[in-house]
Amino acid sequence: MLKISPLFSDGAVLCREKELRIFGGAEDGARVHCELRDGKDALLARGSDIARAGRFLILLPPQEARTGCRLVITDGQDTVTSLDISIGEVFLAGGQSNMEMELQNAAEGPELIASHVNPLVRYFNVPKYARFCPERDAAWDRAGWQAIGPGRGKDMSAAAYFFAMKLQRHLQVPVGIVDSYWGGTSVTCWMDEAWLGRTGEGLRYLREYRERTAGVSLDAYLEKERAFEETISAWNARADAFRKEHPGCAWTDVDEAVGKCPWNPPEGPGSPFRPAGLYDSMIEPLQPLSLTGILFYQGEADAGLTGEYEVLMMSLIDRWRTGFRAEELPFLFVQLPMWIDAGAEDSRTWPRLRLAQSRVRDRMRNTGMICLLDQGEFNNIHPADKRVVGERLFETARRLIYGEPGEEAPRVASRRVEGSMMTLRTTQPLLTRDGREPALLELAGTDGRYRPARAMLEGPLLHLTAAGVEHPVQVRYAWTDYGSVNLFGGNGLPLEPFEL
Repeated sequence: MLKISPLFSDGAVLCREKELRIFGGAEDGARVHCELRDGKDALLARGSDIARAGRFLILLPPQEARTGCRLVITDGQDTVTSLDISIGEVFLAGGQSNMEMELQNAAEGPELIASHVNPLVRYFNVPKYARFCPERDAAWDRAGWQAIGPGRGKDMSAAAYFFAMKLQRHLQVPVGIVDSYWGGTSVTCWMDEAWLGRTGEGLRYLREYRERTAGVSLDAYLEKERAFEETISAWNARADAFRKEHPGCAWTDVDEAVGKCPWNPPEGPGSPFRPAGLYDSMIEPLQPLSLTGILFYQGEADAGLTGEYEVLMMSLIDRWRTGFRAEELPFLFVQLPMWIDAGAEDSRTWPRLRLAQSRVRDRMRNTGMICLLDQGEFNNIHPADKRVVGERLFETARRLIYGEPGEEAPRVASRRVEGSMMTLRTTQPLLTRDGREPALLELAGTDGRYRPARAMLEGPLLHLTAAGVEHPVQVRYAWTDYGSVNLFGGNGLPLEPFEL
């Protein structure tokens, strides 16, 4: 029986100027034919494939951006026609809860949903299932594309929405977003077991999870999962009701009113939080879709669990590029902002993970990172302002993908030491937004002990000294889970955190 992937259903956006890969299921040995036609019924492309192991993959030549197309796919017995097909830019949006935050829950979201109109921005939500089951298959069959219009788009990733809206207006071509994410997940959830086994750190995550869940059956896990979902759903309902009655309230107010969020999901063989738990059900079914690039916002779940996050993330980028058959696939990601829970001690795990993320950007080709050091919220791990995230990702895409000038956060380019002073040169002149002395800078001497540094700005130069440091050999900036930064470039973007 012929069955196309819902990625190619009515309203789909296909990737322009790249080989188009159309895939789905069919009986073994069946020859499946595909035609792509424009709005005037002119033939744009034709291809075919013989189904093997129940699957077919038809390759069509690259196409220019356009709208109003249709796909006709047949195996000689069954025919599927998909209408209103667009060709433009296609991005996969992945990660955990800050990419998952829906537009309806983000700042500006409710107002935008009521009135926004842009049929050239469309999105596809991958059903959230951590294992294959009849419910997952049924949800996958119902999945489809939606275009942005009044009352629609509420369940789209807010960060991806702001990115797509700005990109579409800039390029004037259709933009499609494939959303595939799950809050609270480790980077290791998004690779298969065989790929995790390629690194020692991936193997460690697998081994430790297996040790913790030894003897837990799938049935036992599912029972614990049902109980947890009841508990967390009840808490969410109370929290949502309180926030509706008290718009603009802080998370501390929510905690006091309804209690701390009971986030303690069970572990077991069916958990979405297990290593390799989501790759098979939420990423592999998308492959080998042709993509313009990837948007990724993740890392919170791994802070404090690994000192080698860059190894894991570089492995993930390689895995996704391999699966999507694009060795140079642009990968744009978000560096963690500031955050700490009320009453918690500064663990200094988030600055370590931020630096690991910057090392990924520096070491891997065709990757771009945005800095959000100025965007964190105290006691709220989910900042509501996702416009900043999406629009900074857009600026990175302009530079990395389209070869245009795009705003970039300032970075340290070099350093020199003269006596007790260390001078840093940054990629652009800095200023303090509040007019005060630069904050969160530290120097260390040969004893390795960091002390607060005093700083003087001179265009792109930052002159640093510290009491008790006669011969500075180390310097770091924003080495804290949460703090207020005041160093910015002239373009309004914060200085990237660093340790040298």
